[in-house]
Amino acid sequence: MARMNLDPRKMPDWQIAEAAEEQMKPLSQLASEIGLREDELIPMGHNLAKVNYRRALERLGSGPIAKYIDITAVTPTPLGEGKTTTTMGLIEGLGALGKRVTGAIRQPSGGPTFNIKGSAAGGGLAQCIPLTPFSIRLTGDIDSITNAHNLAMVALTSRMQHETNYDDARLAKSGLKRLDIDPKRVEIKWVIDFCAQALRNIVIGRGDKMDGFEMESGFAISVSSELMAILAVASDLKDMRERIGRMVVAYSRNGRPVTTADLEVDGAMTAWMLDTINPTLMQTIEGQPVFVHAGPFANIAIGQSSVIADRLATRLGDYHVTESGFGADIGFEKFWNLKCRYSGLEPSAVVIVATVRALKMHGGGSEVKPGVPLDKAYTCENLALLEKGCENLLAHIETVRKSGVRPVVCINSFHTDTPSEIALIRRVTENANALVALSQHWLKGGEGARELAETVVAACNEKTKFRHLYDLSTPFRQRIELIAKEVYGAEGVSYSDDALAKIKACEADPEIAKMGTCMVKTHLSLSHDPNIKGRPRGWTLPIRDILVYKGAGFVVPVAGAIKLMPGTGSDPAFRRIDVDTATGRVRGLF
Repeated sequence: MARMNLDPRKMPDWQIAEAAEEQMKPLSQLASEIGLREDELIPMGHNLAKVNYRRALERLGSGPIAKYIDITAVTPTPLGEGKTTTTMGLIEGLGALGKRVTGAIRQPSGGPTFNIKGSAAGGGLAQCIPLTPFSIRLTGDIDSITNAHNLAMVALTSRMQHETNYDDARLAKSGLKRLDIDPKRVEIKWVIDFCAQALRNIVIGRGDKMDGFEMESGFAISVSSELMAILAVASDLKDMRERIGRMVVAYSRNGRPVTTADLEVDGAMTAWMLDTINPTLMQTIEGQPVFVHAGPFANIAIGQSSVIADRLATRLGDYHVTESGFGADIGFEKFWNLKCRYSGLEPSAVVIVATVRALKMHGGGSEVKPGVPLDKAYTCENLALLEKGCENLLAHIETVRKSGVRPVVCINSFHTDTPSEIALIRRVTENANALVALSQHWLKGGEGARELAETVVAACNEKTKFRHLYDLSTPFRQRIELIAKEVYGAEGVSYSDDALAKIKACEADPEIAKMGTCMVKTHLSLSHDPNIKGRPRGWTLPIRDILVYKGAGFVVPVAGAIKLMPGTGSDPAFRRIDVDTATGRVRGLF
């Protein structure tokens, strides 16, 4: 069956994926085509394998480094603008040009997969397969992170109970010393990999003294755990083990940080995390290799696939395509100033995904809501709305250019886009001295992405002067102001009293002062307010809290009302997901 006979206009993603999976390359062939050996694969069933990164990297050593390409986007609508679809499309397009190409993307969270966003496998003829395991469980990494994180909470809460009920002598008999944990300064919550707003705020330990320590607590979503960020940035198992031990879970009553090492749970947490360190090998619909590793939220955590996956993949092909979460203000900024520092890699090209739909929204179009039909302004030609919305695109182009890389704007084509609308985006992009390409990968796969692939190859051949926005010796408040002004377009920054006290303490601590800065804000606006579209001007970024992720190596300024536990909408995807009991195949994933 020819894959080009699959028509995404007539078939849902899961049916396309199911048909394509019948023609998947055997894992041994997929691996051998990029130079991985059979003894470097850890089979996880018929169609999945983890890769023993240590064995592979030791063999490959300091071999040639592939051209390194990052995919980012304009500020998206709540529907998403096809960034992962474009990542898969570009990988397929480079394959269509005969290039040796690899990719790396994040593992999807069960929360969005069963809610309104979908599984982030791409779509149409630009997907990562097999779809069902990709979307549900994969090779168990998120489950391991959930268990390791909750083990830290078990250690913390049980220690609080014992310190309340036992005197120092009895604690000493158990080999414990009093940590004097402040119940009002517990820094982490329990985690679960669903969007469960009912669990955001709970009370635990109800009952008598044998039922735990009573206090306010709650749940966050698993992929917001610091452990996920640690997996994304760790260079190897030893580094991951050390980072887990530095995680701060609470503070004592006198303000001393309490770490997982203090609770003596860091080793057991690493045991839960042991298998997560190896990336999972998958493939596109057209048979190019894709590494799936890590899955942190971009508006909360670092929002990148792992450093390990990129270091491995850049030694296995001529081009390597990775993806950063959400728009360039969030995902690319963290790729630029955090991930590239950790990996030592520099991008050869950066692609900004744009859609007519998103730019019309930023031009003043009506609200875009999942499950609600689009206003006709989005499906009929409206050049005035589109031109005004291109201000948002220009902001992202300027952000990427500040890194020393000339961006490529990918117009992710929808069938309702008109030639005049495409021409307008091309003109705006070219006037901003950026490259531009129209891509029809969703409809046509790699053949539809040829123009994009050719443009990216040309961009990779240009000289870059990659540079970070700030040096790690720059004080935190100055860094935050640089990001707010140079990336978000704010006029300045304000701090709550609590946030100001915390950031001053971070600046005064030599151990913390040179850690990275991982900003937290909404992905739906350049500002902190998801309702403000376009390119807002004349506003101030309000920092309401400061988190310290000592394991990951981040100071985390929190702007606006971001929640670590999303909510499930009124029309979630799980309503349409089911199993064909005759074949055992899952239907309805997207």
